[in-house]
Formats: sequence, C-alpha cells, structure tokens
Amino acid sequence: MKLKIVITLIAALTFVNLKLLAQIEINAKEIKQHITILASDSLEGRKPGTKGDKSAANYIVNDFKNNKLKLLFNNGSQFFNLVTDVKLGENNKLSINDEDIELGKGFIPFSFSGNATLKTSVCFVGYGFDVKTDSVIWDDYKNIDVSGKWIMMLRADPELDNFNSVFLPFSSERSKIVLAKDKGAKGIIFVSGKQFEEKDKLVQLSYDKTVKGAGIPVINITRETANKMLGDKTIESLESELNKSRKPNSFDLPVEITATTDIVQQIVISNNVVAILEGNDKILKEEYVVIGAHYDHLGYGGPNSGSRMPDTNAIHYGADDNASGVAAVLELAEKFASLKNNKRSIIFIAFGAEEMGLIGSKYFIDNTPVDKSKIVAMFNFDMLGRLSKKEPFLFVGGTGTALEIDSILNIYNENLPFEIKKSPDGYGPSDHANFYANNIPVIYFNTGVHSDYHTPKDVVDKINFEGEKQAVDYIFNIVNDVVNSDNKLIFKKSGSKTASRHGRRLKVTLGIIPDVAAGDVNGLKVIGTKKGKPAELGGMKSNDIIIAINGNPVTNIYDYMFRLSKLKAGETVIVEVKRRDEIKVLLIQL
Repeated sequence: MKLKIVITLIAALTFVNLKLLAQIEINAKEIKQHITILASDSLEGRKPGTKGDKSAANYIVNDFKNNKLKLLFNNGSQFFNLVTDVKLGENNKLSINDEDIELGKGFIPFSFSGNATLKTSVCFVGYGFDVKTDSVIWDDYKNIDVSGKWIMMLRADPELDNFNSVFLPFSSERSKIVLAKDKGAKGIIFVSGKQFEEKDKLVQLSYDKTVKGAGIPVINITRETANKMLGDKTIESLESELNKSRKPNSFDLPVEITATTDIVQQIVISNNVVAILEGNDKILKEEYVVIGAHYDHLGYGGPNSGSRMPDTNAIHYGADDNASGVAAVLELAEKFASLKNNKRSIIFIAFGAEEMGLIGSKYFIDNTPVDKSKIVAMFNFDMLGRLSKKEPFLFVGGTGTALEIDSILNIYNENLPFEIKKSPDGYGPSDHANFYANNIPVIYFNTGVHSDYHTPKDVVDKINFEGEKQAVDYIFNIVNDVVNSDNKLIFKKSGSKTASRHGRRLKVTLGIIPDVAAGDVNGLKVIGTKKGKPAELGGMKSNDIIIAINGNPVTNIYDYMFRLSKLKAGETVIVEVKRRDEIKVLLIQL
C-alpha cells in the first residue's frame, strides 16, 4: 500500500515538474500563437487608436494577467493622446477677385497649414529660393516686397533628375515655408509646374507625423487656377523660363485673394501595456530592468503612413514588425514569472504608437511608475521573426552603452546557431532611443530588415518561429545575467552619425536626438545629445528646447532642418535654447 502511495506521489511530482518545465521553456508554438493573433486580419494592422490597436493591447494585458504579473497604471494600460490624421474642416474657401474656386478641384490646403483667414494681394516668387552656395546664387526675394502678402511659388526645384542637386536642401515645402515666413509672407500658395506634375493634380491631404503646423495658411492650387491670376503669363511658361535661365523672376500679381484654411487634427487615445515582476532581493528589488517591444503597426497603410507601398490600401500585418518582438516579451515574461528567481524587478512593456514617432516610449520615460534613475537597463526587441536560414545572424545594438555589455555577450556567444553582429550605438529608429537619451544602458535585438518591411507582405507565414525561439533563448541568458548580477551596468554615451529621418542629407549636424512628436512645444525639444558632437561640446543638454539659430526662430523640426541647411562645417553658430524657465545662449562650432 505504501509503495503504491510513493509511486503515485512520484508520478504526480513528475507531472508537476514536467508541466513547470513546459512553462519555463521558450516555446516556438507559443511564439507562433502570439504572432498569429497579433498579425491577424481581425486586428487590421494595429494602427494606433483603432479597434485593432485596442484588441492587441487587451491580448497583451490578458497574457500578463495569466502569468500573474502585477499590472501597473490603469489595469496595465498607460493611456496617452496622439494625432493620427488630419481632415478638412467645414470652412475652407478660396476666392480670386471675388470669384470662388472649388475646394478639391481648384485648390486644397496642405495638411500642415495653419488655420486662418487672409485677404491680401499676391506676389509670384519663382521657386521661393534664397540660395547662396559656391556654385549658385539665386534669391527670389531680392527685388520684391512680400511682407503681409500671399506669395505663389512653384513646388520642387529646377533639377528634378539630379539626385545630387545643390537645390535639394532648399526644395521641400517646409523649407520654403520657413524662408517665406522669415521674409514676412502671411500666406503661401504652392503650384506644381508641368515638368514636376504633368497631370496637374492637387496634393493629397495626409498627416506627415509632425504635430506642429506651419503657423500660416498654406494651400495648393492647380495650374488652371494659377493661370487665372497671371494675366498674359502661364505657370508652364514661367517654369520653363526659370529652369532654363536659372535666374529669379518675381513680380506682383494684379489680383487680390481671400482664403480661409481649416484643418482638423484627428486626436485618438492609445496606450502602453505595462506590468511588473517584483524582485526577490531585499536591496536589488528597488532596481529595475525594462523589457519592451512596440505592438502597433501601420493599419491599412496609405500616404505618409510609413508604408513602402503607400498607394496600396491593404492590411499591413506587421508579423515581423513587430508582433515578433511582442511575442518575445510575452515569452520572457512567462519564463521569468515561472522561475520566480529574479533579484531585480522587471518591468515588461508593450509600447504603443512607435510607428508614429516613438510616442509610447517617450510618454513612458516621461511618466515612469518608478524612479527613472533606478532603471538600470532597457532591452528592446524590434523584428525578431526573420532569422535567415542561409546566413543567420542576430543584430545586437547598444553594446557600447555600458562598459560590461560586451563581456556579458561573450559569455553566451559560443555554439550559437547564428552569428552575432554588434553595434555600439545607443541611438536607433526604435523605442530604446528614448531610454538611451535618459542615460539608461540599452540593448536592442533584431534579425534584420527585409523586402517585406512596412508592406502588406509582412505576414505570419514568413516568420521563422524556430529561429525566433533560438534568438529568445539566447536573449534570456543576457537578460537573466543583467537581472541577477550583483553589479549593475555602468552607463556610457555611445553615438554615431545617423542619416536624417526626414530624407535630406545635410552638410552639418549638431548631433542631437530631436523630439519630433512634441506638439505642445514652441521650438524643437532635444531629448539627447551625442557624445563628442557639437551640441554636447557647446553645452546643450537633454530637455533643452531650441528656439533660434543665429537669431532666426525655430518652432519645429522643419525650421531646424532649414536653418542647418544654410550652414557650413567650421562655422560657429549662436543657438538659443529654453532650459526650464531660462533662455540660454550657446556658441556651437559645427
């Protein structure tokens, strides 16, 4: 009888241990389940503020609950507002000498137009340039007074086929607007020349992911509308003449324009999903390791959504970007919760609105549930699902952001089924950048960008589930080491040159991380400076707000880019910043 009882107990304990072991193991089938649900048709691409976005957040909350993590904020949800789109208001009007022009056929406001009514005369100012370089001097404003007026100008530049054109830094609408405002213009009319836009289409109204508007009314008109103002001239002839002569041809028009612009921002609510697994060490439990990945994606795509197929209206599933990263967070949460041996506390986060400009992680780091200085490391996963079967590698970024990271990686780098590719840079186009800007060591993992990135082709069927399991097994070892080490990582700055996220290459750089998502700041907020770069050497600090460069106002990222485009390496510039309630003047050598 006793023998039967012992056998029964052994069998029961074995069953329990096997069940616990199954819980503890990173599981490829569970990874597949997470990704399949998050990248399903029903979630419709998880665009921030949509039903699919909310469903994804609820799924993550429930998984955290199932693993008995402590939910933070509002039952795990840290809510924030964001702008996701713009729409036409009810009061958009344009009349030329009292002749009404039809909205959507003859004119349309730009999405970043300021809302205003302006009735005044009009000047034509060519391409709206004031360019002074070694090879070109072209000033469309030299012999004309545009103060207080509408100005009409051509879009783009006269060298459309030259990708190295000297005009590139000056050809964007935003750059031209900044210059026009400096010259005193009160409203701007853009028109497309025939060589630039043969079919004479109006621009599409679409949100460019920057909350700050132009501050003055900005509209686009057709050539047909423009020609009504030009008398015996036409846009076609003016474009041809400017492109051939490369000389200004600015003049006053014999008309008066009255226009009202009315753009309405669509503000939605999204959220981060945040939970904590408290540590077991009496002292180290007061320190925190953050493990995160963003769960949002591009919805149905479209212009300015970030889609690489912007003309395709289809679900962008985001299986790799970034359902795969979320799956890694959920698997690690389950494993650590099952082991229950973590010395430090672990905060697990699924960030919202990363694709809109790292908004969720920025909101979190500005509103942390714990003392920010107690966060000792941040691990970020963005695209872990496409480990190559031919040449497998795992990219590890941020390895230079703490003295100990390389040595920790080396402990676990032997006999791996993939190559480790490292980058010391703490900056990057994902959520870890906001932590690095706050002097927190970061380690960022992905398995590489592919041709399906930001297209509807990023689907579940193309995920290498076993490959992701192998990657997460390796990642667990690194995280576990940091979580349970008696010594914490020592932060150090590690930055490298990065291309402008706005697509223009500049001759100079200050070396900052700008906060492009800040809508309530009159200026450009700096969320980080790069080690050894001009901004840091000149005394600029995190959270400074740049308000002027060489006396010229900076109200947003576009003003900033335009001001930089006018500068040369070696120059010393005067940068005014607002630091708390004080104005500081910095001398910065480029």
